Amino acid sequence: METTEKVLDAMKKAGKALKAGEIADLTGIDRKEIDKAMKVLKKEEKIVSPKVCFWEPK
Repeated sequence: METTEKVLDAMKKAGKALKAGEIADLTGIDRKEIDKAMKVLKKEEKIVSPKVCFWEPK
């Protein structure tokens, strides 16, 4: 499974908006890799930010 898929899956399972650090804790993936994956997901419009620093699936 690709990193972006793992990040999106963790967000869906959490059922709430998460910070990048929380996603890193849940998935065990390095924070830098999480940031890269989130950048791709933002560009593809698969995630949105309901409030500053928090992200959730669209």
